[in-house]
Formats: sequence, C-alpha cells, structure tokens
Amino acid sequence: MADPRIGQLLSNRYQLIQLIGRGAMGQVYKAEDVLLGGVIVAVKFLSQTLLTRKMRDRFRSEARTCALLSTKSMHIVRVMDYGVDDQEVPYYVMEYLEGNSLSDVIGVQNLPLPRFLSLARQICAGLQCAHQGITIEGTTYPIIHRDIKPSNILVIQDPGFGELVKILDFGISKLLQSDASQTSSYMGTLAYSSPEQMEGRELDARSDIYSLGVLLYEMLTGKMPLKADTHSFGGWYKTHHFQAPEPFEAISPSAKVPKILESLVMSCLAKLPQDRPDTIEDILKALEPLEQRYNATRQISHRIGEALLRRPVVTPPRDPNGLSPDEACQLTTWPKNKPIAQIVFPHILETKRETSATLWVMLSQQEIENIQIGKLYNQFFKTFLCIQSPHPVIMWVTALYNQLQHKDGNPRWLKCFLDLKTEQGQKLTRLLIEKESYYILFFAIEDPHHCAYVMPLQTTPMQRSQLLEWMLASQTWASVGNAATSKELLKTEFEKAKPKIIAELANRDSQIKTLLP
Repeated sequence: MADPRIGQLLSNRYQLIQLIGRGAMGQVYKAEDVLLGGVIVAVKFLSQTLLTRKMRDRFRSEARTCALLSTKSMHIVRVMDYGVDDQEVPYYVMEYLEGNSLSDVIGVQNLPLPRFLSLARQICAGLQCAHQGITIEGTTYPIIHRDIKPSNILVIQDPGFGELVKILDFGISKLLQSDASQTSSYMGTLAYSSPEQMEGRELDARSDIYSLGVLLYEMLTGKMPLKADTHSFGGWYKTHHFQAPEPFEAISPSAKVPKILESLVMSCLAKLPQDRPDTIEDILKALEPLEQRYNATRQISHRIGEALLRRPVVTPPRDPNGLSPDEACQLTTWPKNKPIAQIVFPHILETKRETSATLWVMLSQQEIENIQIGKLYNQFFKTFLCIQSPHPVIMWVTALYNQLQHKDGNPRWLKCFLDLKTEQGQKLTRLLIEKESYYILFFAIEDPHHCAYVMPLQTTPMQRSQLLEWMLASQTWASVGNAATSKELLKTEFEKAKPKIIAELANRDSQIKTLLP
C-alpha cells in the first residue's frame, strides 16, 4: 500500500520524499525544503496512535528541547521548525543526517582506544550541554535524557570535523523543575536504565551517567556489563540493583583497556547515585590525561613519518596521472613559479581518474601540525562572494578556526579569486559544483617539496546552486572594467562580512567548548 504522505507538501515548504525511520513515537521522512532550493531535511511525525493531549505536549517538548540544545552543542540533532499537517498531526523538521548508529559501529569491532576517546568525549559533550539545561523565560532547566543507548547515538562523517557524534531522541527526556515532583512511572530502555530510573524515583544527571557507563563499557568490550535472566522489567530490575559488572579482562581479554579508564567506567555503573561521578564534567576531566597521551603519541608518529618522507626514494616513482585525487594530492610539490611564502591560490588537479578543485596553502610547519593534531577542534566556514560589474569575479573564502590555536578569536583566512571570464575560473567553478567538494593542500614553508597535509571539504547544496547561477549568468555579463577593480570591491564586501563570519564561528566555538577541559 502506498504511503499517502509521500509527495505531500507541508506548510508550502517541505516536500516529503520517502519514509526513512519508524520509532515508538512516530515516523521520520526524508524531505526537500523547496523554499531553500531543495535542501534535504528530515521530518518527524507523531504517531497517529499517540494523538493524545499528553503525547502532543511531549512531542512539542522534544522539538523545543532539541531546538534549544542544538544551538549550544553540535552534538545534539538540530531542529529547525515545528508545525501541524492538514490532519492535525504534529511534526518537526530537523537536519538530515547520514551516518551509522553507534550500535552498528560497535557491532563491527571493538573500538580502538583513540577512536573510543574521540566518540566518548563527544557523547559526553552533548550530554553535558543537556544537563546544563535550556533557558525558558529567563529560567534554566536541566535536561535528563533518560534513554542513552547506542541506537540513540549517530556517528556521521563531517568533512571538517571527521567523525561527528549526534545524540538523538529526546522524546522521553525530563525537564527538571524545582517546583514540581519528579516521581513518575518508568520510561526508558531496560538494559541501559539506572536503578533509580526503574524505581520511578526522582532523577538527576547521575541517572544518565549510569546509562553512559553501560554504553562506554559496551564500546570498549563489545559486550554488555550486565545480563538479565529474562528480558523483562522484573529481570532487569533485579540485575541493575544487585548484579556486579564483570571486569573488562574477564569479559574481553583482547580489549586491553587502561585501568584508569576501566575504573572510570565502573564508577559510572555504581548502584547508588552518590557513588558515581557527580557530573559529566568529572568524566571529561578523567578522560583528559588519556587523550593527552594519545595526542602526544600521534604527534611523535607524525614526526617519524616526516623523517621517513625525507629519506631518498628508492622505489620507482608512481605515475601521478594514475592516482586517485587523494593520492595525487599527497604527491604534489609546490610550483616553481610560486614564491615560498604564506600565500593561497586555486589550482585544478588533474589525473587520469579524476579532476578536482584544490586550494593550495603555504603555512608554517608548526601551524600545519596544530591543524592535524587538533583536528577534533577544527571548525570551517566556507562561503563565496560574487560581483558582476565591472568584471564578473567570485571570491572563494575558507575560514579555518581552532580554539586551541587561534586564541585571539580570529580564524586563518584562506581567500582567492575566480575570474569567470577565464577558462580556468569557469572550470574551477564547474568542479566546485559537480564534485560537491574540494581539497585543501597544506605545504610547510620550511619544507615545500612535498604536501604536508590534505584536507577535503564539501560545498553545500545552496552554495552549489549559487555558483551555478553565477557561472551561467557570467556568460551574458559584459565586462566593463578590469578584474582587479572587482577584486578590490569584493575585498571591501568581505571586510563587511567578516564580523558575521567570526560571530558564526564564535557561536560554534561556544557549542564545542564542552569538549575542552
């Protein structure tokens, strides 16, 4: 039977494309935001069987909670809109995310310690944001998620961030109010619920910390810390109250988990809330030494790799034209006709397999190392400015910001120009549109003979649509002056736009400050 919602246009804006998920509270559809030129979004509807006033209020509360929290943390799914369809069924619109559930990630293999630390820190960052609360009419209310489990954690690939964690499903989250009783009937997932949650008692952040402990244990060992005799409320009630979790070595000898980390996870699994870490911040502080140790090891490995790269090549050189863009980028050398200086320029990288738009950047060795080592904290802002007269030119801007490195709040600006009346300018613009991405090639000023680091970045559908419009229009635009004048005008416009870009990066900075100790 055909889904009657497919093809439906909500609020004259959201065109439903296909059903992509179904849960306890409703269905999620992939949709196009026709108002924004076809940007893909996700739309969640409340289930027809739950259309009671209480469930409507809970659904609206979930949308509001996610909308407010996602402005504070990139690790919580972003909600942009809320409405009711023609059948009086409420829905909300959120960002469309493509990735893997953490349950799928865990199911493949035990997580290596570096990957575990990255994912765990991000999960903690999102939870910390929720526990710090949302502000409604001047009052801050902490949020307890109450359903932390692998299937509610999504791991996506972000071009600037690497693996990015998103916490989903705040459908049964609890907004803590000081003037209201918190006692309620049980809601949650049996295997991940704290003892006090199963009792329907008053909850605080330490209940989520217990669920997090179950999750962290599973991430490190691939096994559950507790096993119930029967998958029933009674079976799990007894298990969470009286069964002790197995030591890591006994359940997964190959895991090789540091004792300090095992002790942290076991403390999260304490039966009594007062025996657990008080806050997520305490967990982040406990993870800090491990992450520092890993970063130090990675830096040493990077320096060893650099030393090896400087050794004479004894194997026959590979044909660059037969390589993938990633491989070709790694083998490039700084052009002889470019100065050895901190400059930025666009370049078309061609191989037999593919042609790519690239941005070549020369920086100090130390800054490039900082970009590599601190990539967890790298943020990017990509934008394009265009001017038609006196000469059609596009200004291509990439802002790179790392709060560990750019203490003054000013990002590293990577700027160049594309002349739409030249063959190279038009070809680069077409590549940015068709490939939906570009590469940044970093060269060290101390050693420009080989590429030190390659970073892929994606353009957005809106940017590609804009670039296409400019490129097509430029074919009919008449040049009434020189490109240099247009570039100066674009520089002036860029200076006007800079405060907004810095403000946007500062906003993102506040969202990920919970990642830092």
